[in-house]
Amino acid sequence: MQVSVAHHPPNTAVLNLRGSLDIDTAPALKANLSRLVERSSPRVVVDLSGLDFCDSMGVGVLVAAHGRALERDGWVRLAAPSSFLRRLLDTLGLTEYLALYPDVEAAIKE
Repeated sequence: MQVSVAHHPPNTAVLNLRGSLDIDTAPALKANLSRLVERSSPRVVVDLSGLDFCDSMGVGVLVAAHGRALERDGWVRLAAPSSFLRRLLDTLGLTEYLALYPDVEAAIKE
């Protein structure tokens, strides 16, 4: 999995993911997200448009990061999840907890 970070106004980090998010790559995502959500009032959009696969370990990292961001008066939003990932999150009951957006621009604007 490839991870890159871009910063957008107003004070929002966009984390772009490419490839597969699984047990082998989840630690890299966790490290990147941990740095971003430790800021005061973190605002992080995770761009999932380039993600080919995501397993439960990857979902767990996203959920944990969102929880940490909420504790610090911020948020983590998911942009452009595939239909598979959207169904997975819905099946797990996480669509009420995690904010899903059709694209990065919509996630930043809200």
